[in-house]
Amino acid sequence: MNRRTFIKRSFGSLITLVGLSGGTYFYARDIEPNLLKITEEPIHYPNIPAAFHNFKIIQFSDTHIGFHYDLDQFKELAIKINQLQPDLILFSGDLVDKPNQFYWDDRIVEILRSMNAEHGKYWIYGNHDHGGYGTEIVKDIMEAGEFILLQNESVPISKDGSYFTLAGIDDVMLGKPDLNTALQNQQENDFTILLSHEPDFADITKNYPVQVQLSGHSHGGQVRFPFIGDLYTPPYAEKYVQGKYELHQNFTLYVNSGIGTTRLPYRFLCKPELHMYELKAKR
Repeated sequence: MNRRTFIKRSFGSLITLVGLSGGTYFYARDIEPNLLKITEEPIHYPNIPAAFHNFKIIQFSDTHIGFHYDLDQFKELAIKINQLQPDLILFSGDLVDKPNQFYWDDRIVEILRSMNAEHGKYWIYGNHDHGGYGTEIVKDIMEAGEFILLQNESVPISKDGSYFTLAGIDDVMLGKPDLNTALQNQQENDFTILLSHEPDFADITKNYPVQVQLSGHSHGGQVRFPFIGDLYTPPYAEKYVQGKYELHQNFTLYVNSGIGTTRLPYRFLCKPELHMYELKAKR
């Protein structure tokens, strides 16, 4: 940890201790975690096929069910997603907080299955999905919920005789990500979206023929302060924390702030977030 980061975290921790033990504690614990933010982002690239103009993609991430986020809240999220009428639904990892301690039943499957998108539902592993011996458990649950796993692989998303490529890699921290394998079926000039749980993987992705990377993992920092920003983010979410980053003219990273919380049950100046992307073809 460098000196600047140490000072930032030390000062931020002091403010958190003082601030969250006072009047903001109730807000950060009980109010803001329930204030869902819907971030709308148009995506413009010249190789988006005309058939996908105004194609709507919903991304949600990091629900961490079981840690101050329950199945009733998850059901409300599913209802909200359906109200947005997505063409495609993407989940970028970390379904439950501790897979080996979670009580798995049919209800979580029913909620996942209730989400509707004409062109499918896809997901990737996050570090909590692999952690706690959850790899196969989470895979079975997501499959029963009619979500398709992209683990170092890609699929064509087709419409009216055209398609774009959707790819996903394994979790960077606890899996075996392989972007070359994920893109092996990609054709020249394909418009390509990559799902990567960890946003800092973008420094590798930017060197590949991928136009958009969608990530989570950071929780947006979860607790943020003016002039300081985020106080702490996990490994591989230290450089790119929240929002949109244009790494070069042909590559954009979007980092979702997630739905649930982890480690600490607080959100402050960092609301839970759904991303709604609309593809915009050149016309």
